[in-house]
Amino acid sequence: MRIRPIQPADHQALVALWRRTPGIRLREEDELEPFCAYLQRNPQLSLLLEDDAGRVAGSLLVGHDGRRGYLQHLMVDSPHRGQGWARALLQEALRRLASLGIRKSHVFVLEDAPEALAFWQMQRGWSERDDIRVYSTTGA
Repeated sequence: MRIRPIQPADHQALVALWRRTPGIRLREEDELEPFCAYLQRNPQLSLLLEDDAGRVAGSLLVGHDGRRGYLQHLMVDSPHRGQGWARALLQEALRRLASLGIRKSHVFVLEDAPEALAFWQMQRGWSERDDIRVYSTTGA
């Protein structure tokens, strides 16, 4: 297994991974153009996990606003789970953010993603917030 930065050319393989992963919802923002813009705004932060044959086995999209990091689409394909790769992706992402002076990060986990919820509940240093609510817009 190898962790490397995501490139625009990885988009098609990542979408295939995301589509077959329970608990992930794809939106317009996951289409090629916004995906590429996100990578350009956050160079070398989003990470891809490749298996020994060079196939996409996991991902973590990583961005920041200059103060806080934001993590999305952390996943490892089912045949490769249970080996610590999600944690390795997370640690590498936090290391990269820390090198930019960003020490606090947020992740948004869907309520209907029990495996993701269980993963985040087990992570040291991460806690569920009950003091805020998240509101989103569709850009209308």
